[in-house]
Amino acid sequence: MHGGSASEVARAFLKLGLTSFGGPVAHLGYFREEFVRRRAWLSDAAFADIVALCQFLPGPASSQTAMALGHMRAGPLGALAAWAGFTAPSALLMILFAFALLARTPVLNGPVAVAVVHGLKLVAVPIVAQALCAMARALCPDLRTAAVAVLCGLAAALAPGGLTQLGVIASGALAGVAFLRGADAHGPRPATRSGAAAVFLAAFAALLVVLPLVRGFSPLLDLADAMYRAGALVFGGGHVVLPLLREAVVTPGWLSDATFLAGYGAAQAVPGPLFSFAAFVGTLVRQPPLGLAGGIVALVMIFLPGALLLFGAWPFWQRLQADPRARGALRGANAAVVGLLAAALYSPVGVTAITQWTDAAIAVAGFALLAWRRIAPWIVVLVTVLASVAAALPAILR
Repeated sequence: MHGGSASEVARAFLKLGLTSFGGPVAHLGYFREEFVRRRAWLSDAAFADIVALCQFLPGPASSQTAMALGHMRAGPLGALAAWAGFTAPSALLMILFAFALLARTPVLNGPVAVAVVHGLKLVAVPIVAQALCAMARALCPDLRTAAVAVLCGLAAALAPGGLTQLGVIASGALAGVAFLRGADAHGPRPATRSGAAAVFLAAFAALLVVLPLVRGFSPLLDLADAMYRAGALVFGGGHVVLPLLREAVVTPGWLSDATFLAGYGAAQAVPGPLFSFAAFVGTLVRQPPLGLAGGIVALVMIFLPGALLLFGAWPFWQRLQADPRARGALRGANAAVVGLLAAALYSPVGVTAITQWTDAAIAVAGFALLAWRRIAPWIVVLVTVLASVAAALPAILR
């Protein structure tokens, strides 16, 4: 498939970065339409193989698919161009929103702005609930995987002090090795040589070890470590980034729950990958806020582990997916993240956003629009924010 240029890849993915609403599953549909049907860069079978690998690995599946497609078309520069083109529009919008909050601009002050921000927090409830339902159907198709999800969710929510995200996912993976083994049949042709792949895997592991050792030397290094660990643990879909990022930045007090959820709500209204939410988080974390440098570091570091794993695992994919223990570990980890997302739906999402009966009614209506009417998420964001403002009108007009 090589033969294109990085600029060609960048233009193609920039168009998708500006227009791809709807989350990771929808993104994969856009990719297939653009690169299999319209541009004929690869066959349906080759595209399905890439998607299968990206869904097997931790990380943002749609962005990893974009990088793989860019690499197959134009080599390493193509992979970088695909990521930049697909990510830049949403990342820029999230950084601008963060700076608007920092500046306390007039449009974000007053009772109307408070209602708008509350609506952005509130929209996280139906968004996460709908993602939880979809993930549960896909990742917990039988009683055993459902049991792993329930136990992991209870452990995250109710255990004394709560288990860490890593502990929950590791527990799910171990349960999967013991009870959920299975194997698949085939994989894609390698895109990288085994030697280069080993370097990528070594870099992935080295950063996991080294970054915690340099925490404390600067706020940016602290942020880099937190984002890298979050990106390395995202199994099962982009919405899993919510509990992982919350543990990374809210638990240590770098950001408030209210601001975090307002940004997460805003992230639903922009095109491109949900992981661009990290740019918002990185801009605002710490005191004083890290600003643009924090936004860029957070954005790069949350995507980096998924990229390293993608190109590290690709040559070994056939052997990896044929190993029943590896498949079992993946099934267990995926079931665990369903439990994590369920715990996050209760707290902080529900507890923080729903403070009165009108909030509950708006959240239920938003879920109905998403799950039953199949309304686009950005429209649900707009409707929820308008409903929040309308509910606050009596107080605003007083």
